[in-house]
Amino acid sequence: MQVKLGALQRGHRNRIREILDATSVFHDDEVAVALELFDETFAAGPARAPYDPGDGVANYEFVGSFSRDGQLIGYVCYGSTPGTDRVYDLYWIATDPAFQGGGVGTLLLDEVERRLRQREARMLVVETSSRADYGATRRFYEVRGYSAAATVTDFYAPGDHRVIYAKRFPEVAESVAFIHSQNAESSRNE
Repeated sequence: MQVKLGALQRGHRNRIREILDATSVFHDDEVAVALELFDETFAAGPARAPYDPGDGVANYEFVGSFSRDGQLIGYVCYGSTPGTDRVYDLYWIATDPAFQGGGVGTLLLDEVERRLRQREARMLVVETSSRADYGATRRFYEVRGYSAAATVTDFYAPGDHRVIYAKRFPEVAESVAFIHSQNAESSRNE
């Protein structure tokens, strides 16, 4: 199956809701939060800059995955984490169950990581549930190089822990450190 990545528009809101509902893992309040982030982003119109890590505000960015016929089949929402040095959060990633297992989620996550490497991000943080129905989600991150960084016991509800995963981008950190050392060396030699 061919999948194309692209920008989301306001008109995709209902389809995002359909995808989130179809997964059967998100509670109604979780779906409401996902739609709130979407609404907050797209209510500002196209003039709003999605990426400004220095403004101290969480900026949400969205990427959609589309089937050959143009149907939205998955999406991801991520953004810079205010008050951090080049750390980002992955807020939502969801694929229509009819298309799960075909690499759509991986394609979306790879695109986020590609964009973050271009920005010299240091880390991407993901939070998920410890519930049994999130087992496939946790494996999804682990297979793609994410490490469980912390668990907050009984966070969502008794027996439903928050599992925090992180993926560091060391090659970016090393190249930034190298560039800074080269600039410092160059300044000393002038």
